[in-house]
Amino acid sequence: MLSMAISSSTGVFDAKTLAAASAISVRHAEPADSDGLHAIFTDPDVLNWLLEVPYLPAAYTRKQVEDAASGRHMLVACGGGRIVGALGLGSYPAPRLRHVGRVGPIAVSRAAQGLGVGSALMRAAVDLADNWLNLVRLELMVFASNEAAISLYRKHGFEVEGTARAFGFQAGHYADVHTMARVRIPVR
Repeated sequence: MLSMAISSSTGVFDAKTLAAASAISVRHAEPADSDGLHAIFTDPDVLNWLLEVPYLPAAYTRKQVEDAASGRHMLVACGGGRIVGALGLGSYPAPRLRHVGRVGPIAVSRAAQGLGVGSALMRAAVDLADNWLNLVRLELMVFASNEAAISLYRKHGFEVEGTARAFGFQAGHYADVHTMARVRIPVR
């Protein structure tokens, strides 16, 4: 799944509500968060930046939250009493790859764009990876045209490592995808 969708959910929530909350908190997803996550991940503008297909049932999202695989973390950003974003972080089970983390999906509701939700999620993921999971390398994939997401990732130490041509299918067309990574120790 591609990692970043900075876009909007249903419009029930607005930026003023989030600003009034004065803080964005990040925590692990709970089963009760499924409906809020489903609203974000099925918003057409968010879906445009992910590799999922439309019309997924709410049960699919609920199962993703409830049956998280071992080594998989789903963080949610909350503000104004609502879920306004999410980020997945997993690691490889193979012994020689356990130091590598996979970031994604990342989604931020349209109403919460530009309010620091993506940065709060990335800070939490990097902290979890560096200080608790001992991950050395974090990697992700992002549509090459998603400039907002690429800028966010660069701000948190990620670099483009390559471009996969025609990797994703987006809005009826094949699209290029960047692979990006952040490595916290020198490689010999």
